[in-house]
Amino acid sequence: MKVKATLKQIAKELNVSVSTVSKALNDSPEISEQTKIKIKEYAKLKNYKPNVIGLNLKNRKTKTIGVIIPNILNSFFAKVFSGIEKVADENGYNVITCISNESLEKEIHTLDMLSNGTIDGFIMSVSEEAQKKQEYKHIADIINDGTPIVMFDRIAEEVNCDKVVVDDFDSALDATQHLIDIGCKNIALFSSIDNLSVGKLRAEGYLKALENNNIPVNENIILRTDTEEGLNDKIENIFDNNKIDGVFTLDENDSVAALKIGLKKGYSIPDNLSIIGFADGILASRRLSPSLTTVSQHGVEIGEVAVKLLIDRLESKEEDIPYKTVVIKTVLKERESSRKLN
Repeated sequence: MKVKATLKQIAKELNVSVSTVSKALNDSPEISEQTKIKIKEYAKLKNYKPNVIGLNLKNRKTKTIGVIIPNILNSFFAKVFSGIEKVADENGYNVITCISNESLEKEIHTLDMLSNGTIDGFIMSVSEEAQKKQEYKHIADIINDGTPIVMFDRIAEEVNCDKVVVDDFDSALDATQHLIDIGCKNIALFSSIDNLSVGKLRAEGYLKALENNNIPVNENIILRTDTEEGLNDKIENIFDNNKIDGVFTLDENDSVAALKIGLKKGYSIPDNLSIIGFADGILASRRLSPSLTTVSQHGVEIGEVAVKLLIDRLESKEEDIPYKTVVIKTVLKERESSRKLN
């Protein structure tokens, strides 16, 4: 881990007292403008950031982890956080949780605010806006400043750090193949997350399954959008104008919409319409009728693995530890919305 500069190190390099450095960084009138500029520029060069809370001066550890999630209402992220908190607590770490609300600006602000000594490292899933704009410099800057980050689920391939993901492509391929195996020939794809890395990978898995089975791609039954706005109307339109016997959905909201609209249009589920969706919440498994066959993403396990990776890096005495990408295998949980294999 790259170590951030201390007041003492800056003072030694510039041949001034620690008190002078501290006063200069705090704009004290006791220090000349020329000295202030010199010290501030050097501090910036050496990645110095003032510590806003009382750290253990001996080891400069807060034993606190910052977690940034894009959306607290998503049950998947709630499960991931549950796993993070469990393992963090077992290892004597506190957790500060922030929500980016899918905003790049808020994500940048949160990383900057907490990386001043409040936390030892971050666990995060990238915001929708950051992925849409492919803007990850703020994340790389934090890592380069010496604060480790573990990404999960939505990741930035170009940023070098530890990552925890599910096998989105293979999971989607297998789920679509399952629909084919139970006799579905006209399988629709519904996605409102096409701007996210996970959405793209899942859609690619669906298309690959069709290709593997020599099933022509029918663009009329493929809905790929980056918003839930007007989602129900678009799905209704597909049901009204096309023959469908299977649906693969890429997000919990897409899954719920597909099932409710399918029933509304008179389909008997699963007799003449089978539905499989990416979903991890109680809504899909217990509160829908029929209950939804899902690709379970093991949110709790993702959280546990992510925090273990971070703590291992924080507590290692070695420098330049190779970064790891851990892939968590998903499971297809068969429920009432899909026919059984004969």
